[in-house]
Amino acid sequence: MHVDLLTLYLLIIGTLFASSGMTLWEHRSHPKRSTELRVLAAAYATLAIGCAAAVFRRDVPGPWGSALSNLVILTGYLLVLHGVALLNGRQYRAASFGLLVVMALVWMASGAHWESTVWAYVSAIPIALASGMTSRELLRSDDFKALQSRYIAVGVTGIHALTYAMRALALPWLVGRYGNDLLLIASAITMYEGVLYSVVLPMTLLKLIREETHGRLLQESQTDFLTRLGNRRWFFEEGERVLGEGSKNRPLSLLALDLDHFKKLNDRYGHHAGDEVLRSFAEVARRVVGHEAVLARIGGEEFAALLPGHDEARAKAVGEAIVECFAQTVSHRVNGAEVRATVSIGLAHSTHAGQPLAELLSAADGALYRAKSLGGNRVEEAGKVVHLTVAR
Repeated sequence: MHVDLLTLYLLIIGTLFASSGMTLWEHRSHPKRSTELRVLAAAYATLAIGCAAAVFRRDVPGPWGSALSNLVILTGYLLVLHGVALLNGRQYRAASFGLLVVMALVWMASGAHWESTVWAYVSAIPIALASGMTSRELLRSDDFKALQSRYIAVGVTGIHALTYAMRALALPWLVGRYGNDLLLIASAITMYEGVLYSVVLPMTLLKLIREETHGRLLQESQTDFLTRLGNRRWFFEEGERVLGEGSKNRPLSLLALDLDHFKKLNDRYGHHAGDEVLRSFAEVARRVVGHEAVLARIGGEEFAALLPGHDEARAKAVGEAIVECFAQTVSHRVNGAEVRATVSIGLAHSTHAGQPLAELLSAADGALYRAKSLGGNRVEEAGKVVHLTVAR
């Protein structure tokens, strides 16, 4: 089935306007990416307007119809680059403006005599550059590394850049050797690839932002708002994962931590001071236990830390370091008075990673209560935790 270039132009224009409308509508659902989505919506609309202008470019006397439509299209590509760069916190305003100025000067210098050459070959160079930079920005993004849709967007923009680079660099030589019929074939290929670009890229970028938002919401649902540690749900989910991935002979320890006399502190200094104490403790604990530990706030002033690979001696040293560091921390000042607090810790240890997390936590809680009864501000160890399997 043969599809003429006008039909392809109309298809690209329609899909770009649709993509612009969808992206603009979506920005309300992603407030943290609202600016980026609005820029991308403007980019698609600008590309659509440029393509519409290209359809009627020959109705304008001289090279100005071609020049104007090309500059509008290039602006659309640069807006796509700008929108993607904003996702990474970067901008290309000066470079984009400079590229537009250079291309405008090229059109002014070419005149009517070189209009066809600039339209067919030279104008493809900045489009290839903008698309290549867009692909590079997607690859550089740290926020989207774990998202599979990023690679689709990288592929689409990379293929687009390669298509226009071939049009600018290889096509003039091929047309000179095989004739102008090859130019018509290349134009059709460019348009077909343009249809794919106008459909796949906007949908993929929307999916990318939706996946990012979903991941952020999932993280928020597993994070304690006050301390920014994991919450109880996250602790058990992540703890079970760590236990499942550990080897049977790998030592494992769990610390149950509870701030001493926290209710009295709240009653005396107020909840704001209590919140500051909790934040201070979270910072101390996070710094001491390290990145491999599963650290979470599992209750009001209750915390837990799962320490994979820690034997009893090493885990006790970690607990004592937390007790010592936190006791020396001035968490907040109320009316000039220093607010200090202490923590009690119960330690449970297992010699293998198959130990149920609930049993470890229960044993650590028992040791914690003993630490409290002895005056607090200390680490107490539970007896060796043995997992008993009941025969059925």
